[in-house]
Amino acid sequence: MTFMTKWLTIAELVETEMEQSRDEGISTSQFRREADEIGKFQGDPQVREEMAAALLDRIAKLPRDPGYRYEEPSGLKEIQDARPREGQLNLTGIPGNGVTYDKAYGAWLGRCVGCLLGQPVEGWERSRILGLLKATGNYPVRGFISSDVSADIIEKFKITNAGKVYGGNKVNWINNVSYMPEDDDTNYTVIALKLMEEHGFAFTPTDAAENWLMNLPILHVCTAERVAYRNLCNLLPPPRSAIYRNPYREWIGAQIRGDFFGYVTPGNPSLGAELAWRDASISHVKNGIYGEMFIAAMLSSAAVTSDIGTIIERGLGQIPAKSRLTEKVEEVVGWKKKGLSWEEALENVHTRYDEKNPHHWCHTISNAMIVCIGLLWGDGDLERSIGIALSGAFDTDCNAATVGSLVGMIRGAKALPDKWVAPLNNKLKSGIDGFGLVELSDLANRTVAISKAGGSR
Repeated sequence: MTFMTKWLTIAELVETEMEQSRDEGISTSQFRREADEIGKFQGDPQVREEMAAALLDRIAKLPRDPGYRYEEPSGLKEIQDARPREGQLNLTGIPGNGVTYDKAYGAWLGRCVGCLLGQPVEGWERSRILGLLKATGNYPVRGFISSDVSADIIEKFKITNAGKVYGGNKVNWINNVSYMPEDDDTNYTVIALKLMEEHGFAFTPTDAAENWLMNLPILHVCTAERVAYRNLCNLLPPPRSAIYRNPYREWIGAQIRGDFFGYVTPGNPSLGAELAWRDASISHVKNGIYGEMFIAAMLSSAAVTSDIGTIIERGLGQIPAKSRLTEKVEEVVGWKKKGLSWEEALENVHTRYDEKNPHHWCHTISNAMIVCIGLLWGDGDLERSIGIALSGAFDTDCNAATVGSLVGMIRGAKALPDKWVAPLNNKLKSGIDGFGLVELSDLANRTVAISKAGGSR
């Protein structure tokens, strides 16, 4: 048996750190040869780890290039000061009464539907995903993806039922499930509920970190979260836990954790974004943090308006105006205004980001662009919206889950098509301690209770 060390060994972090630092305006070219030597090193693994640790620590001390044009703080006050003034206003709505049950339930259902759609093809390249969809008459997407297909399709697209996630279960094709299986996307939504049931709206980043350590096994988290978890166990508190030897600090992990903070703050995107910041600062910086704040603020707004443009505007209103995330989301909005098709918009994302590059594949920004394409071109239709998100590839389950969550909040549970929600059987399997197999309707009721408790804020 091989001890599982993925995202924990230091040597594997070097190449991503080189690229992440360049994104942040820090030149790493002087360390190219040293990074290559670490990558090729075949000697004592401990020596390799020490070499990598020393290099990461030197890179961390490098200054930012003076010509860097973005302003991307990580502190809450600094982020709030850098927001676009015109996008900061809260929306009139129902914050005093909390979120309605129908909208909360719709958001939970939509999140699970999108996640289940994207799960079995997570990690597939776009050509393979689209090839399977077209070969099975499911493009544009009209339903979940099944592995119960002809032998030639199974062979051509390398379809397997042998899963490796969470104990070797079958891959979660629709023909293999009778509820929403466990996924990190939904685990984070559940653990946020647990956090707020225990600490309310006054929770701190330390509370959120301790909530992880008490209720979520380390191997159920990935990339930035796994590095941050290790840092927390080594007594590095937030925000240091997000920074120390963590090259995944702008990856998608925080962006998929923001939904619940939007669920409980209807019409108040600034509060939703603040709650999201407290959570994100455990493991992320800069655009990694902004991704979670953006999603939470959009969900806060989606509770009280169905206008997608307004929802995206209010999301951007909670993050720095001169950030890379804002710039790229505004590009997507511009494509819509220019009349591009959703397929052309997705192709534009693929010309800017290489899905074969893990840093691009799992980054906050590339995936946030796909989320916004799903929302804008999906125009509030669940099937169309999550289908577009899936067709964009990259992190398929994360993006479709986020889009489904937002559409579910906009439309409410009663308006969601039965063919999409019925396969869930109102159940979600969670890896969070104390939950297990739970009813989504119960999670929605608990969400409403938390939201009402904070309604005076």
